[in-house]
Amino acid sequence: MNVSDFDYNLPKELIAQEPTEPRDHARLFVLNKEIKKEEHKHFYNIIDYLNPGDVLVRNTSKVFPARIFGKKKTGGKVEILLLHPITDTFWKCLVGGKVKDGEKVTFNSKSIPHATLFCGDKASQEWELDFGEYSNDLPEFVKKLGSTPIPPYIDSTLSENELRKRYQTIYAKQSGSVAAPTAGMHFTPELIKKIEEKGVTIVDIILHVGIGTFLPVKTEKLKDHVMHAEYVKIPPHTARVIKNAKIAGNCIVAVGTTTTRALEGAYEAVLSGEGWVGEVNIFITPGYDFKVIDALITNFHLPKSTLLALVSAFVGREEALLCYKEAVKKKYRFFSFGDAMFLR
Repeated sequence: MNVSDFDYNLPKELIAQEPTEPRDHARLFVLNKEIKKEEHKHFYNIIDYLNPGDVLVRNTSKVFPARIFGKKKTGGKVEILLLHPITDTFWKCLVGGKVKDGEKVTFNSKSIPHATLFCGDKASQEWELDFGEYSNDLPEFVKKLGSTPIPPYIDSTLSENELRKRYQTIYAKQSGSVAAPTAGMHFTPELIKKIEEKGVTIVDIILHVGIGTFLPVKTEKLKDHVMHAEYVKIPPHTARVIKNAKIAGNCIVAVGTTTTRALEGAYEAVLSGEGWVGEVNIFITPGYDFKVIDALITNFHLPKSTLLALVSAFVGREEALLCYKEAVKKKYRFFSFGDAMFLR
């Protein structure tokens, strides 16, 4: 398959620039993929499509303010996107602006006045940033000087404080993502309580969203694209709940493509009830046989993206593109701050 097979036309005005308030008042495109029945609801109606015994699996990774700015010796500005630590001293990062291997970058900070950039993997565009003896001060440094790394298609008027609160799920716990698992941003405490009261079990996993979110697919053939690895933790309790639900014939509902990648990437450990910790780089494309999930909650994704390929794998490429065409016609809001789909 070609990457161009996953293209569609999207008017710019349908790209959501700010989130819906309240969170669960976003619109919800419902598709029963077996009978190809569409319904158009609001996210708070999701409870009507969940049944007692279902298991809702969510990603509790938290976005951290990974975007920092520094200056070169020449005075030129350098934008750095922290990705993940290699050691306490070294971090993987992306760099905006021209820099040299071994370039020292200074910051407007007393706790960490400078760090050194080293050229990493040219193919992946990753660099390495050495904080040296200042590494112990990094959490507070990032908290004070870092900003939320929202996607480039969002030109939001929200303040940094508002973004830190809103570009986040309400149940986010473990810091480590450079982008939010956006399907989960539609949940409210009240909606979660109602879901649990209905007899749906909610369990958690962690997938720290990484560099793949920001890099476009550059290959012509879908099969030639290589996914970046992302850290995943599936607790034994989560795996046991899923295993027992599958045996009982109940539905496993994944909140988002991140949760889907985590569960399907470690499906043997999940279905054995053992749990798993490690890295996952699974690329789910049409023809994939889903082992764990039975239903998917997701947002509307970018054209020619790996995430649209995943959705197409779940419902079929033609059906997915027809749904997107209908969503455009009905003026759904797209991407990170946009509306949701429920596919079952």
